[in-house]
Amino acid sequence: MKFSAILLSGVMAAAAFAAPAVAKDWKTATITLEGAYAPWNMTNADGTLGGFEPELAKVLCERAKIDCKLVASDWDGMIPALNAGKFDVIMDALSITDERKQVIGFTIPYAATPAAFATAKDSPLANAAGTGATIKMTPGQTGVKEIDVLKEAFKGKTIGIQAATVYAKFVYDNFGSIATIREYKTGADRDLDLQNGRIDLGFDDAVYFANAFASANDSLAFTGPEIAGSIWGEGEGLGIRKADTDLRDKFNEAIKSALADGTIKTLSMKWFKVDVSPE
Repeated sequence: MKFSAILLSGVMAAAAFAAPAVAKDWKTATITLEGAYAPWNMTNADGTLGGFEPELAKVLCERAKIDCKLVASDWDGMIPALNAGKFDVIMDALSITDERKQVIGFTIPYAATPAAFATAKDSPLANAAGTGATIKMTPGQTGVKEIDVLKEAFKGKTIGIQAATVYAKFVYDNFGSIATIREYKTGADRDLDLQNGRIDLGFDDAVYFANAFASANDSLAFTGPEIAGSIWGEGEGLGIRKADTDLRDKFNEAIKSALADGTIKTLSMKWFKVDVSPE
């Protein structure tokens, strides 16, 4: 997933004032999720958290022998709140990037997914060049012909993004000079505007969008190529305070186990219909 300069400065401040963690046995831990990023995680009608990550969290906590409590919180405040000690783990399709590594620690990745543009099926922007293909990019890469073609096609349009995500940075870096960028607190808010024609395009995690399309009665569709590779970091992992290396190590072993025995593949096929296991 789902880092702006403002957020980074706030995170740095929170990290500076956070009390150093004391080594502990980690019999219990609190994990936060957005609860609004289906199918990664969602809030069920009864108020419980469901989706790929809550189910995977149950597996990982059992294998790490930790009694875990899942709580929902706002995406854009998660990292400062983690460093302030409000919970112990972030599990919200959190991309492992060098920028975020400056302020928090990470486990090994449990997933790796591409991102893509979406638009209305009947939009003149539908089926842009490269639709159905996948390209791989690296951080800061420029001169990518497929992106240059999209810049020409999307010139003057409005692109919706969820604030403070790796996808937001990508859109600003590559399309900020030719399009209007509109930020949203949640992906769902952006999707509603896209469905109702208030914006022209959205950009987000591809497996998230595949689920959103079904919720929008299939009125939306991908346009242009899916974008994969190290541009999104190492994959999605658990965010943990830097000092809590003992907790990180417990979850690393649990993730390795769940990857090795196919549990993560099984859960990803259930929720995403594709295997999102990292390579």
